[in-house]
Amino acid sequence: MIFNKKNILLCLLVTNFMSVSCRNQIVSQEDISKEKALQSGQSIYDFTVYDIDSNEVSLSQYKGKILLIVNVASKCGNTPQYAGLEQLYEKYKDQGLVILGFPSNDFLKQEPGNNAEIKSFCQSTYGVQFPMFSKIHVRGKDIAPLYQFLTEKDKNGVLNAPVTWNFQKFLVNRTGQIVASFQPRTKVEESIFQNTLKKIL
Repeated sequence: MIFNKKNILLCLLVTNFMSVSCRNQIVSQEDISKEKALQSGQSIYDFTVYDIDSNEVSLSQYKGKILLIVNVASKCGNTPQYAGLEQLYEKYKDQGLVILGFPSNDFLKQEPGNNAEIKSFCQSTYGVQFPMFSKIHVRGKDIAPLYQFLTEKDKNGVLNAPVTWNFQKFLVNRTGQIVASFQPRTKVEESIFQNTLKKIL
């Protein structure tokens, strides 16, 4: 019982932290243009990752696509967002939208399963068809190189957006520039997300 109370208190503290530390960030067109003009270092297309079946995938294969990159988990209060993500993918995939799901166990161990278990859960519970990838770290000393790039302005050129919980979302335009970071509780059905997406479709 004491353990449960501690967990509840921890969740409340984390929720409060999220509300003050993680905001939706929409990058201005001016900043995107500056970043594109000055970019001489890494591009998002330079990264190679592993899919949910452990196959190597170069993100260069997504050149010309709009990417929505999301760290996901199966046992989180945000897990039902899988349904909205899949609906979004089905609606816009023919217009070039690709959703990339990266499972992570970094937050209260809410993604304990292995890749096979995660894949089965996503498909059987939410009918997920968008690309899913192998479990990674999205924060801390073992953070995946892709997430170092997504979250650090020194690397991506436009924003600092450390991942604060499961289902944080990074929107990338057709030329590989990050255009927005959406906090974990922002659903893809919300107007702030929809309006940003429609500007780059």
